[in-house]
Amino acid sequence: MIFSFFTPNVSSAKQSKIEGLEMNVIDQCWRLNGEWRRNRSQLATCSVGYAGKMTNNIGKDLIHYEVTDSSDNPINPKPGTLRYGASRVQGKVWITFERDMHIRLEKPLFISSFTTIDGRGVNVHIADNACLMIFKATNIIIHGLRIHHCRPQAPGLVMGPNGKVMSLGQVDGDAIRLVTATKIWVDHNTLYDCQDGLLDVTRGSTDVTVSNNWFREQNKVMLLGHDDGYLRDKNMKVTVVYNYFGPDCHQRMPRIRHGYAHVANNLYMGWVQYAIGGSMEPSLKSEANLFIAPTSGSKEVTWRKSSNGIGDTWEFHSVGDAFENGASFVETKGEKLRTPNYSPEQRFKVAEATSVRSLTSSSGVLRCTN
Repeated sequence: MIFSFFTPNVSSAKQSKIEGLEMNVIDQCWRLNGEWRRNRSQLATCSVGYAGKMTNNIGKDLIHYEVTDSSDNPINPKPGTLRYGASRVQGKVWITFERDMHIRLEKPLFISSFTTIDGRGVNVHIADNACLMIFKATNIIIHGLRIHHCRPQAPGLVMGPNGKVMSLGQVDGDAIRLVTATKIWVDHNTLYDCQDGLLDVTRGSTDVTVSNNWFREQNKVMLLGHDDGYLRDKNMKVTVVYNYFGPDCHQRMPRIRHGYAHVANNLYMGWVQYAIGGSMEPSLKSEANLFIAPTSGSKEVTWRKSSNGIGDTWEFHSVGDAFENGASFVETKGEKLRTPNYSPEQRFKVAEATSVRSLTSSSGVLRCTN
């Protein structure tokens, strides 16, 4: 799932195939370019789903920033560190890494608007303490990172996304947490074994695409919607596409409150409690995913929470999904299927479920050999 290579001068007849593996539309956009290192910003044109194209992250005024120092100071970061580039530098910033790194963040890393963190070509771990936070920010790409063993953080001071020191309260141990964030693309990361969850989209965050990631070894995987009482999340729209869930993912792939999720062409390698769940009238279009039920335990894909014994209404629809090993999906009856209603720049063609194994075969961090 993490193997890949790059082939220059590939003919158009082979554009969707490398070594017999079908390549999804995001990867087709840039992986076939043998000069991808010299044209890293091409990546920004490749996103699909609710994040749309990330072209606001590139242009003549783009700042290229290289991380050369793996240390971290949450209040006064040094030039060359990841925090300096992600929090202190303002504007369109494209962050790369000089070499393989293991970064132990002292406090959560606040990422500024119009920032891309691009880990392609090196092996970057953000692990063993604090992890990533996107707070009141927009137009952010997180690509090619290994994020794991994230731990809760006590209140304290930290540099915020505007380059100014701010006070931060208690933080749960999430790998990536979005708070009032918009137009966010999380692609080709490997996330696992964090204290709380791997990805939270909360407090009015919307226009998010989660693609090509490998989620593994985690109880609570992905939360969409802050809590049952946070009504602003009714406007939340999230695309979850080409991801690999497993092994040893228990629940929340995703769990949805209030908003809408288009979950398409993902591979589910078992679960413990459930794969997709929700409460507070969420809407879901599950399209052409492959659900492989666990050998023992629950075979049902979905879970629905009732509030105060009354019973919420859900719109959970399965379109073209494939089910193996006894997996089953309880659909909402009598409700109209809500479609994603994508704009032209967000739209993509969903492949048939028979292609999911190939489409997700390079999920997670890529090994770039050119």
